[in-house]
Amino acid sequence: MHAMVLKHTGHPLMWTELPDRQPGPGEIRVRVTACGVCRTDLHVVDGELPNPHLPIIPGHEIVGRIDALGDGVQGLQLGQRVGIPWLGHTCGVCPYCRMQRENLCDRPLFTGFTRDGGFATAAVADARFAFPLGEHGSDESIAPLLCAGLIGWRALTLAGDGKCLGLYGFGAAAHILAQVAQRQGRKVFAFTRAGDVDAQGFARELGAVWAGDSDQMPPEALDAAIIFAAVGDLVPQSLRAVRKGGRVVCAGIHMSDIPGFAYSLLWEERQLLSVANLTRQDGLDFLSQAPQMGIFTKTTAYPLQQANQALEDLRAGRFVGAAVLIP
Repeated sequence: MHAMVLKHTGHPLMWTELPDRQPGPGEIRVRVTACGVCRTDLHVVDGELPNPHLPIIPGHEIVGRIDALGDGVQGLQLGQRVGIPWLGHTCGVCPYCRMQRENLCDRPLFTGFTRDGGFATAAVADARFAFPLGEHGSDESIAPLLCAGLIGWRALTLAGDGKCLGLYGFGAAAHILAQVAQRQGRKVFAFTRAGDVDAQGFARELGAVWAGDSDQMPPEALDAAIIFAAVGDLVPQSLRAVRKGGRVVCAGIHMSDIPGFAYSLLWEERQLLSVANLTRQDGLDFLSQAPQMGIFTKTTAYPLQQANQALEDLRAGRFVGAAVLIP
């Protein structure tokens, strides 16, 4: 197999030939056909997430075909198309796992961070955390659903049932979630980097009723806001934009420091929440409904060997939608 390997944080990934790996008990091996490039991958590469398992193969929006089954695997078969997400393993016995809150497991493993991921021609995964995908849609179009879609779905659930929804940072996750929210009868307000007319135009094409810079106020008060950009300054800004009793959901795994702000922004029962990882039920719920929703994912494809370029283009905001690596 071949992979793009992170050997030292802050350094480029290295194209590496590795021995073929065999799945252990309860594991599967997939031939990777597409792997999305997520902002979390940037945080891993840049060393902004503590204690990565180095060297590591990043990538946690994996689509592939099973080509080997470990002992004891049930419910999956050779040749089946599956998706492998960020949450790659949980202990099953800690208090959070027993409360059906496995996204908060005390001893988890994360794909592309503490176990090898999908910036490779093959990947080994815990079979319990592989989602059957069926045959609807292309591998490239599905890959962003495995994190951008799933985390967006969980964030939307935490945001509540409000009809006016603000999305801060209109990238891979927001462009998927905007479509889901509209199909639920909500109005979407899109907030982008200052002057990013491409992203704002894209948001309007997808049905956003308003799109503007992230430091602007929307034309009406929001019931909820979801922050996908890793910018702490957006927390007080979004609190200003939500109505009394509204919610602000921070959907990223990493964010720059949140500046001090007046208590009046939080008062009147506004709520500030964070999303941590996902549960398998999130994956089953979202991925079973996604084909019926007719979600369009805008992707920019890169050969696997150009993973460093894809990461840099994501950092610089050189494309709208999501980047996907194709082995």
